[in-house]
Amino acid sequence: MGTPDFAAQALRAIHESGEQVVGVVTTPDKAKGRGMVLTPSDVKKYALEAGIEVYQPQTLRDGAFLSTLEELKPELIVVVAYGRILPDYVLDFPRHGCINAHASILPKYRGAAPIQRAIINGETKTGVSVMQMDAGLDTGDVILVEEVDILPDDNFESVHDKLAIAGSRGLLSAISLFKENKATRTKQPQDFTYAEKITKQDCLIDFSNSAKKIHDQIRGLSPIPLSFTKTADGRLLKVVRAHISQVEPKNAHIGEVVALDSSIHIACADGAIALDIIVPEGKGRMNARDYINGRKIAVGDILG
Repeated sequence: MGTPDFAAQALRAIHESGEQVVGVVTTPDKAKGRGMVLTPSDVKKYALEAGIEVYQPQTLRDGAFLSTLEELKPELIVVVAYGRILPDYVLDFPRHGCINAHASILPKYRGAAPIQRAIINGETKTGVSVMQMDAGLDTGDVILVEEVDILPDDNFESVHDKLAIAGSRGLLSAISLFKENKATRTKQPQDFTYAEKITKQDCLIDFSNSAKKIHDQIRGLSPIPLSFTKTADGRLLKVVRAHISQVEPKNAHIGEVVALDSSIHIACADGAIALDIIVPEGKGRMNARDYINGRKIAVGDILG
């Protein structure tokens, strides 16, 4: 049971390992683009390519999916970013229950945005927890953890990709443990943290923060949804990539452009942050140098 690319990679790994996948459950096709064309999930796309039966129930409530479960008779249900709460009758149906690959080292970062929150908060390590699902939100007993380093220049995309590989590896290990009756479960500690869904406010750059904090924010939100600021004339400026500047602002205001070279250097709480790749309002992604050459910004401008 899953929906986005992160889940599709896990499905591919399980199927290609030779396990018998008796069915795939994903969310209904969504209308996308200007033409509002119905588009299948990444999980559905792979399942159809692999010749696996796909189910897209509108709801799981009130036993709506029970007859399909009775027909498929799964021994284990693997859940990865499915996007819906599973009712008790689904959780309890398989002999080995339901397992989930969650993109954090539980109990840290339960919830909707564990990868982004870990990077934004400056973590240097994260991972994938394979857990036995229960009725709570990411509260189940942990079977195993695959750890992943967050490097200084990693962003949401690169960490997502590393975790997708780690998650697939962890799920295959967990499945093997179940087959050998060796799966152990460890209860989560009570001191958990919650990774709330990313909001527009999370994306707004506050130049009164430290350069590192701003850099971590930009990394955690790139390439989507992207952090942003406003130019001196009030236009939106999104940031794809930045680095901590070596320029030392002197008597500069917070948010002031203090230097322009191949980057836009902006004063912050403890120095400067340098914007390298940006998306100006109404334009595509570009290098900061091209934006500077177009005379869209000047030293002394105040951003934010």
